[in-house]
Amino acid sequence: MNYDVIIIGAGPGGIFAAYELMQCKPHMKVAVFEAGHSLEKRHCPIDGKKIKTCIGCKSCSIMSGFGGAGAFSDGKYNITNDFGGTLFEYIGKKPALELMHYVDEINMRYGGEGTKLYSTAGTKFKKLCIQNDLHLLDASVRHLGTDINYVVLENLYNYLKDKVDFFFDCPVETVVKTESGYEVNCKDGVYTCHKCVISVGRIGSKWMEKVCKDLEIPTKSNRVDLGVRVELPAEVFSHLTDELYESKIVYRTQKYGDKVRTFCMNPKGAVVNENTNGIITVNGHSYEDPAMQTGNTNFALLVSKHFSEPFKDSNGYGESIARLSNMLGGGVIVQRFGDLIRGRRSTPKRMEDSFFTPTLNATPGDLSLVLPKRILDGIIEMIYALDKVAPGTANDDTLLYGVEVKFYNMEVEVDEKLMSRHEGLYIIGDGSGITHSLSHASASGVHVARDIAEN
Repeated sequence: MNYDVIIIGAGPGGIFAAYELMQCKPHMKVAVFEAGHSLEKRHCPIDGKKIKTCIGCKSCSIMSGFGGAGAFSDGKYNITNDFGGTLFEYIGKKPALELMHYVDEINMRYGGEGTKLYSTAGTKFKKLCIQNDLHLLDASVRHLGTDINYVVLENLYNYLKDKVDFFFDCPVETVVKTESGYEVNCKDGVYTCHKCVISVGRIGSKWMEKVCKDLEIPTKSNRVDLGVRVELPAEVFSHLTDELYESKIVYRTQKYGDKVRTFCMNPKGAVVNENTNGIITVNGHSYEDPAMQTGNTNFALLVSKHFSEPFKDSNGYGESIARLSNMLGGGVIVQRFGDLIRGRRSTPKRMEDSFFTPTLNATPGDLSLVLPKRILDGIIEMIYALDKVAPGTANDDTLLYGVEVKFYNMEVEVDEKLMSRHEGLYIIGDGSGITHSLSHASASGVHVARDIAEN
């Protein structure tokens, strides 16, 4: 079948590319290919009772499917150029922010109305952080929550399903350049198009590397983020989360000069498993509905690692650390902070003696056997630094889940249109190595759709 545009990947980049194409050119013939399930079929089998840990589904419903890895996230759209990607380096700071605000307007129109937009502007916590050698990054944050985020995606799909051809559970094997455009090869057939948009997310990083190699598209090594997910009583961070919801705080360690940052803060949320290419890692969710909230807050503490010579495989390094955790714990390991600093593993008995209940069933263990000393030292330093602005962070019962790994694709060479060296082949979203967030990925989809429509 021949299409005007084929979009590979139904994550935020692909969804907003399809949406904007239908706004600009409603008669254009567009198809979206997605390796995972449709939204209503995305269900993780872990129920905490019969199935307590990841069983390695062929297609992970948490990571793949309509909505991408962001479908069951806590639905945070950070409107900022300070973090979340380097989209502004390609299209400009002002246009990038305008696109993020446009995405926010669409989310409000499709079910997100009534949700709160938080901002760091004028907050007293910026001064408090600086006084304690911590640095609060500027941002406006729209929190949809996992529940409202699902509603928005559902409404967007209902709008698009009769205008765009969706192919779910249909992974693309290869993309081939032809005289008139591109050939997209799947197990069930061959599809052609004049223009192709690739938006495969982080989970598609290995596939993206192969495509770049086949099509001789230049790439450069990116980073990998390694660390833990911290869980503690919600009251510890409530003075920050009530005003800011999510605080992106960066700390430079005294011992090594490494930067450690908070990431993906989930007030009154839950810690969850993720399956990335067969590796079990940890993440966090939160809900807008008070009935679905917990008594705990969780967030990641991450250290970025870049590799150049002679080793360049950042993702391979992260995978090896995660596999070691899976080997020792059968999945995710959890450790009390008090046990970690005393040099002893956490045990089921020590976990039972804690004063609050974990939200994820993980294996008690010793993270010092998994994470490199330099990274773990940095995380411990950061916890003591955070304890100065949020007393209670360094309590013995604070839980550390490991490992949390954020894989990034090799950064793909594209121009200001986000087009590769091949005319009409666009590479967007987190799979490009350029965006690292829902808002930036969505904005990149709108950007390329407008370029396609204009041409």
